Amino acid sequence: MTVPTFSNFKEFALKSIFKGAAVAAMMLSLAACGGKGDDKLGDQAEQAADNRADAMEATADNMTGTDRAAMKADAAATRAAGEAREEAIDDADVNAEAMSNAQKAAIVNGQ
Repeated sequence: MTVPTFSNFKEFALKSIFKGAAVAAMMLSLAACGGKGDDKLGDQAEQAADNRADAMEATADNMTGTDRAAMKADAAATRAAGEAREEAIDDADVNAEAMSNAQKAAIVNGQ
């Protein structure tokens, strides 16, 4: 068992301060996010992909064998692509408020 010393306490205190500062920096960066409509646009893109994947899965339910497996795999890939598109839109920090409806629709539909 080690006996606490002043240097151990000092190291613990410094680590705590740095951890607190890191958490504060992350919270500040999260607070600065949003406000340009990109979250909503990204969510719409993900929802559109989910809707396409749902339709593919419904079609797969009427299939058998390898066709069914392939359609299910395509549906899963479509969902994953929708999630990736949502993240990319959010990461790009696009100003959706300044876009026309046609531009928004093109992004939502992956065009």
